[in-house]
Amino acid sequence: MKIIDLTHTISKGMPVYPGTDGPKLEVANTYEKSGFKETLLTMFSHTGTHMDPPAHLFAQRTTLDKLPITQFVGSGLVIDCSDLKKGQRITMNYIESVKEKADKANFILFNTGWDKLWGTRSYFGEYPYITEEVAEYLIQSKKKGVGLDVIGIDPISDDHLTIHRKLFAKNDIVVIENLTCLNKIGSELFTFCALPIKYENSDGAPIRAIAIIND
Repeated sequence: MKIIDLTHTISKGMPVYPGTDGPKLEVANTYEKSGFKETLLTMFSHTGTHMDPPAHLFAQRTTLDKLPITQFVGSGLVIDCSDLKKGQRITMNYIESVKEKADKANFILFNTGWDKLWGTRSYFGEYPYITEEVAEYLIQSKKKGVGLDVIGIDPISDDHLTIHRKLFAKNDIVVIENLTCLNKIGSELFTFCALPIKYENSDGAPIRAIAIIND
């Protein structure tokens, strides 16, 4: 069995969504003074590799803490979209090319290769994003979630968050953003785990995402 970490490390100065303050990691207790070390973490709920539930955009929709734990574990499939250039769309052609596997997966993860730009200004540029047609497929096939290695599932220019709204309006599906190392998984189905921090009325949360691949 092989386990692959798909999570960016939370750190000072890390990339965050434009207009959002970065995380603060303050040493609250030290070995010398207290006999132990403890860190005060201050950060927004959508920091780093994180998960959005429907309540991120809709006040009466489901929060992360109200979703069953089974929502966060299932079969995953990585679809390679790394041939796309900046600002290009992830269309149904990518799903159709692996349709049999895609239909069986609980989670569809799109590998755009954009995680290579993590830590650079270009990361916030015109990354690839999914079409409304792909969003409709995710809804109709009742996926548990969709993930990408970019900062958002909508283009950076879409303040309305059209794709988010389409997915979340009536469906309990999660969106996972800022994944990394999707290129290490391959093209077969695997076990995907993405566990969010559990806090009350959570509109989103950092996660630890991993791929479990059986040899």
